Amino acid sequence: MNTKILAVVGPTASGKTSLAVELAKVYDGEVVSADSMQIYKKMKIATAKPTAEEMCGIKHHLIDFLDTDCGYSVGQYVIDARNAIDSISSRGKTPVLCGGTGLYVDALLGGIGFTDNSSDKKVRDELLRVASENGVDYMLDMLGEFDSESAERLSEEKNLKRIIRAIEFYKTTGKTITSQNLVSKNENLKFDSLIFGLTASDRQYIYDRINRRVDIMMEQGLLGEARRVLSSKLSETSSKAIGYKQLEPYFRGEATLEECIERLKTETRHYAKRQLTWFRRNDTINWIEIDKYPTVAEQLAVACSVIDKKGFLDG
Repeated sequence: MNTKILAVVGPTASGKTSLAVELAKVYDGEVVSADSMQIYKKMKIATAKPTAEEMCGIKHHLIDFLDTDCGYSVGQYVIDARNAIDSISSRGKTPVLCGGTGLYVDALLGGIGFTDNSSDKKVRDELLRVASENGVDYMLDMLGEFDSESAERLSEEKNLKRIIRAIEFYKTTGKTITSQNLVSKNENLKFDSLIFGLTASDRQYIYDRINRRVDIMMEQGLLGEARRVLSSKLSETSSKAIGYKQLEPYFRGEATLEECIERLKTETRHYAKRQLTWFRRNDTINWIEIDKYPTVAEQLAVACSVIDKKGFLDG
């Protein structure tokens, strides 16, 4: 019998951690993070890493365990997450996956429910046009923006056809070739998951939450954290964290602090939009609109109702 997992996904600042913790309380669970930046030790404020108070005594896995100079792959994440889930399940507890890194969630849970229309001549023709104008290195950089592992794997042979195929696959399915390969390898190891997604009927509601969160982060000391992180050795993975490089022009005297904060808010909103686009492709997600159910108690009631109605954790 496949292990049953509850999952909470969605864009940044939507309140995923709070709902995951409450679900863990109700169903005697532990939380497994699916956040590609909360894994790093020094990155606390910018990544919105949950504090001990926010964890409410619920054990969290795959948070705050890696130095910033260490790389980390989706393949390693799947191994680590499976180990954590096996440990939780072996103790009779419920694993609760929580995070906004769609690539991690997709690879771990098997990419279920996604429309797999992975070929689109119009997209391919446009990519061929871009490649003819800019060259293979430009296309590798484009691929690296969302699938660094495939870009690294293809960088040596620089096979343009394979590079374009990898980009086309992502643009038409919302998944990366890397995650799809993992799914194929682990297709007999799928978990039985019930996924809840946090969204809003008015996207501006989430954007306003992002803007407020950035202001709070600044009050909590993000500027000092950014200075420390940027002065550290960063891996290719950790260097992509939002919240640090956006403040770098201020440290260099190239922009005002206000300009950098606004840039941080803008890029975080863009990231949230990309997250929503990713998760919207999964038709198995049970969406909860946080502007309609603004409190965690209300969101929990909706989630518990779905769980009970489906009899998901029965037996």
